[in-house]
Amino acid sequence: MTSNFFLPFSCILFLASIILAVHWHLQEPHLRPNELSGKGDTVKSIRDVKLYLAHFGYLNYQKNLNLTDIEDDDLDEELEVAIKSYQVNYHLNATGTLDEPTVSQMMMPRCGCPDKVIHKNTGNSLHTVSRYRFVPGTPKWPRGQLTYGFGPSFPTQFMPAVDRAFGKWATASSGYFTFSRAGSYQGADLKISFERGDHGDGYPFNGSGEVLAHAFPPPDGRLHFDADENWVIGAVKDAFDLETMALHEIGHLLGLGHSQFQTTIMWSSFSAGVTKGLTSDDIQGLRILYGVTSDDIQGLGAQYGLITRYGLITEFSWGDN
Repeated sequence: MTSNFFLPFSCILFLASIILAVHWHLQEPHLRPNELSGKGDTVKSIRDVKLYLAHFGYLNYQKNLNLTDIEDDDLDEELEVAIKSYQVNYHLNATGTLDEPTVSQMMMPRCGCPDKVIHKNTGNSLHTVSRYRFVPGTPKWPRGQLTYGFGPSFPTQFMPAVDRAFGKWATASSGYFTFSRAGSYQGADLKISFERGDHGDGYPFNGSGEVLAHAFPPPDGRLHFDADENWVIGAVKDAFDLETMALHEIGHLLGLGHSQFQTTIMWSSFSAGVTKGLTSDDIQGLRILYGVTSDDIQGLGAQYGLITRYGLITEFSWGDN
């Protein structure tokens, strides 16, 4: 990881304490969301909200989490703007306050990759194209033939689900990518494993229900599933579909960022008991990133039973979201 602008793509909530603190706001009578009216209000654990918003790119505190202004327990103007930006990104009512829909969204299991990247002294954020996004610097693999391997603790019953996920991305690339199992885990371009707790990459998992998985973009290639989660194949109540999560994480392995729209596989949050697949927007993002040309992007969408409602945009630009 060489970029200073983004954290590894990780399906984690930044800290368990963030979830607990936000949940606490809902439970404590004097701190219910509708009473956090706006700037000037003081909340005992607002520091946790600031850490959450900073981690996901809405406040410019990402590189130094000990700044004095994070310690200030005030709902000031800067925080109000950050909350509004978060609400807009998640299609919530932009009140600038910690209302119940906003707190509920913050409590959802999600990827740890920032939704936006705020550059110091500028208003710039993530590269945005249509609904999909690229990682700043647009890291990508220099070749289309990639190998993947499973760590020794990866359950064999889930390997076919990952194989299918790779196959779907290969098809989406119109043959640009081919993925094959490597002869050894250590020799693979993409290393996939089940891990738990502190597993040595600096982003420890923190138990069932909060941490799902995380992946590192090119050229790192690591993908870790949290072994403490309830993984299944298909839509099962109170469990997470591993193939859906693999599709999402492979998108990160290939260099895609999060989409702003819930229907896409690259949406940041996940619910138990749900399966998802690639959408035309996910497909377009991959194809633009790697310069894959086609005379019939609509036809590719139709292959997946999808309709492309948004025109194909062939260049990206900096801008606020």
